[in-house]
Amino acid sequence: MKNADIHFYFDPLCPFAWMTSKWVRNVAAQRGYTVDWRFISLRMINTNVDYDSHFPAGYEAGHTAGLRLLRVAAAARAVHGRSAVGPFYEAIGAQAFDSDDAATTAAEEQGSREFVQPLLESAGLPAGLADALDDGAWDHELRAESDDALALTGKDVGTPIIHFGPPEGAAFFGPVISRLPTDEEAVSLWDHVVGLASFPGFAELKRSLRERPQLRSFGLNPGERASRRTGTAEAADSRNRPQRVPLPAAAGGPTGPVEQRRGGSCQVRCGRRWEGSPAAA
Repeated sequence: MKNADIHFYFDPLCPFAWMTSKWVRNVAAQRGYTVDWRFISLRMINTNVDYDSHFPAGYEAGHTAGLRLLRVAAAARAVHGRSAVGPFYEAIGAQAFDSDDAATTAAEEQGSREFVQPLLESAGLPAGLADALDDGAWDHELRAESDDALALTGKDVGTPIIHFGPPEGAAFFGPVISRLPTDEEAVSLWDHVVGLASFPGFAELKRSLRERPQLRSFGLNPGERASRRTGTAEAADSRNRPQRVPLPAAAGGPTGPVEQRRGGSCQVRCGRRWEGSPAAA
């Protein structure tokens, strides 16, 4: 995929990257874009962070499970080509965030052979690639690709990172979205995001996260949002104003390095446990 229209850098267990990836797949299908799915490891970009003192319980496990899955993705890419990564990532995300078991599957389980082997098979890949889960030989490649991603945007961001029209086109972190746009909204949002990011003087546009991502791993189905009062699901439509909701309390980890995130541009936590959610990862 040397001439791919989009380079999409993801950590497979970041729910915000997953939501954005579904939007990008929609846009790519409508516009005929090709996507090269690339790697960025939250565990690696937080290598120098003391998890015990900086994060609630569960974050390190989530990041580590993501790293283990990236090793498998790297092995799949090496053996079966770059086109193997997209279907494998899609299988991981569908199981980790959109399945009936998404809200109750622990992070440690998501980094296990039992979790990954069926996903490899559903993506048309050999189950034996699961051997890469514990193979640190892939870590040099993953670290280098994570560094490449952050070199595009700066180190005060996280996942996902999108590079449109590489090598000269715009690159940006996000966008972080909590719900999927309609087909019409998807291309309109894409054009606005790319247009804004393409302006050489553009640096940052931000507001607080206002609702849980509409993923089953957060206890929500598409079209539902969490009640601010009770944390339970309620119907949502386009007329509903976004709500401010608490950030995740545990698991999954931040989208970017914690040292940069405190005063920088990325304060979204890449986790699966929110106040009122049914289970921690």
